[in-house]
Amino acid sequence: MTIQPILIDDIRAQSRKLVRTLGFMGGAFAGTDLPPSSVHALIEVGQQPGITAAALCDLLRLDKSSVSRLLRKLVLSGDLRETPDAADQRVKRLTLTQKGSERVAAIHAFARSQVAGALDRLQPERHQTVLDGLQLYAQALAPETGAAAAPVEIVTGYHSGLIAGITQMHIDYYARTAGFGRAFEAVVAGGLADFCNRLNHPGNQVWTVTRAGRILGSIAIDGEDLGHDPDKSRTEGRGPSIAHLRWFILDDSLRGAGLGRRLMAKALAFVDAQGFARTDLWTFDGLAAARHLYESHGFALAEQRPGDQWGIEVLEQRFTRQRPEPLSTERA
Repeated sequence: MTIQPILIDDIRAQSRKLVRTLGFMGGAFAGTDLPPSSVHALIEVGQQPGITAAALCDLLRLDKSSVSRLLRKLVLSGDLRETPDAADQRVKRLTLTQKGSERVAAIHAFARSQVAGALDRLQPERHQTVLDGLQLYAQALAPETGAAAAPVEIVTGYHSGLIAGITQMHIDYYARTAGFGRAFEAVVAGGLADFCNRLNHPGNQVWTVTRAGRILGSIAIDGEDLGHDPDKSRTEGRGPSIAHLRWFILDDSLRGAGLGRRLMAKALAFVDAQGFARTDLWTFDGLAAARHLYESHGFALAEQRPGDQWGIEVLEQRFTRQRPEPLSTERA
């Protein structure tokens, strides 16, 4: 394929302009006095509590010595905490301190304001174009790993290995980030098995992200296990059912590709098409990135309470989303 040299040079020029505008050349970056590599490290630790330095090297594409130096500085500054792994004391798990959490929150606020200000200068119909273009370019720039990677697909409904695949993803992630063990595995596997036996019922559906047959993400809507809205039932008889959003997870390798939002959009489109008046989901305190995604899709924190159903006491949280009011077609 022949690509015009002028197009290549124009893209390079815009890339340089973007790098300079965002502050990668020096000076204040993301509203902090930190270098870009440290800012990115803090963000990744905030999104993946318990991540190791080795995994951080892969994510940031930096050598081991560079990451070791920046982590040492962040630990000394009080932003990061290193904790020996329970299974291997040689491995250190990284988490944010209170100071680090506050710093990351400020970084996100600064960056969101920066992006919102830029998008505000564009027509609304061009906002998605910006996202799509950045995703395509970032994916094309990623280094190839031998043969072309198998495509990522979102599959609707049950398929072989679904229960085992989704359960394993949850075990791997929550054992690493929250210390959940046998009780958690039993709850996830048992709930999934029961749900899959009801998948042929109206109001129930599941979507999985797959690549070459391997499950790399999931989300499900259970329209039966939460019953009916008690507030509605007082005035409307039995009241509409409450949808339960369950088993939402995405592999770290797919982070930033928009797949989490695509899964959420599919699930909520299904919820609204089925006529559910409300959608609930249960999670626990400390999953900041997931909470931001929930809130960006109309969920709000409805209640929180200590609970130990997963084997370790955590602050359980229920988020709820009301069905959007249909747009009025009446004319003045």
